[in-house]
Amino acid sequence: MFKVDLNSDIGESFGDYKLGLDSDVAKHISSANIACGFHAGDPIVMAKTVDIAVREKVAIGAHPGFLDLMGFGRREMKVTAYEAKSYIKYQIGALWAFAKGKGVELQHVKPHGALYNMAAKDAELAFAIAEGVYEVDKNLILVGLANSELTLAGKKVGLRVANEVFADRAYNSDGSLVSRKKEGAVIHDTELAISRVLRMVKEGKVESINGEDINIQADTICVHGDNPQAVVFVEKIRSVLVAEGIEVVSMGSFIK
Repeated sequence: MFKVDLNSDIGESFGDYKLGLDSDVAKHISSANIACGFHAGDPIVMAKTVDIAVREKVAIGAHPGFLDLMGFGRREMKVTAYEAKSYIKYQIGALWAFAKGKGVELQHVKPHGALYNMAAKDAELAFAIAEGVYEVDKNLILVGLANSELTLAGKKVGLRVANEVFADRAYNSDGSLVSRKKEGAVIHDTELAISRVLRMVKEGKVESINGEDINIQADTICVHGDNPQAVVFVEKIRSVLVAEGIEVVSMGSFIK
């Protein structure tokens, strides 16, 4: 039987600013990436989000990003490898404290936004992130874009890695995500998105924006739940996966 993880970025509210439907989306995913206060989130939001994940029996992971609340961590920043590693450690530590308080362990680390996208291509940055994770806890899983520099770096330092694919995003021929600035970068057709996901999981293939078939490994699928329609999509994609004989479980249960 095929196994796959469904993950979503949650806990991205900040103070009085609310973002996402965390309680709703948590009912349908198997792993949660919780913001750690740099690009989004704050101590109260982190505590409440951990509570949600524990209640719904969802595995917890840290979602560290650049220190950029104004830009939601989506603006590229020039940082040294030492700085990047320190940012990772700091944010993992923050979420670890809340998880420990609830008697649960962290399962994984998935960088956010610009940090994630830069590390997919920048080997030095990717290695710094991977080292930061390893030095905190070598048992954590590093989540990165499938077949990217980040997953390669994770393997090199001795971490388990989870290759991530996106249900609603278009791919370039090199396996990178099409920039959101370009037309067709986001797939709005639910049926098309689900059919692409099924093919990625079962065949290890996806059609690029140029019409080429590319190889891809799908250990975990990122789904978004920041509006009611997105939550319906999360629910539907899980039901279709199960109907197709694909077991939806947390990545820690099958990533070796």
